[in-house]
Amino acid sequence: MRAPGPCAECGAGAAARYRCPRCSTAYCSVPCCRTHRERCAPGARREEAAGPGSPPAPAASPGAPEDILGEEEEQDRVPPQKLQLLGESAELRDLLRNPHLRQLLLALEQARDKSSLLRRLMQEPLFLEFADCCLSIVEPPEEKENVLPILPE
Repeated sequence: MRAPGPCAECGAGAAARYRCPRCSTAYCSVPCCRTHRERCAPGARREEAAGPGSPPAPAASPGAPEDILGEEEEQDRVPPQKLQLLGESAELRDLLRNPHLRQLLLALEQARDKSSLLRRLMQEPLFLEFADCCLSIVEPPEEKENVLPILPE
């Protein structure tokens, strides 16, 4: 992954970790993404690559994953069909009834430094159980790529 450069919107140095999917302009945050999206040329790179007779790409909603995921992270995106399975899981629903877990999730959503808080939360048994439950739903064990087979003794 390349080193972050300056944000094209706010000018913050070495903070632009995200790129516009249409024109590859670098930006540092969701607010800068939204500002850029308002000014981004609609006929930029993606539509040119599609060809002249192709239908235009659908417009992304504000804060859509397309805007904040880099090329490397794109392969880790969970398809909407699998995300819907999270809402249908009784086990996950039971976990979310726990007020302590809800407080942890709320704190994570509101945190400025989500990555360091997430590292700390992964030490919390309840949060770890929640994360494992989510992963087992969107990536069942038989679908995992780098799992060693369990050999009989």
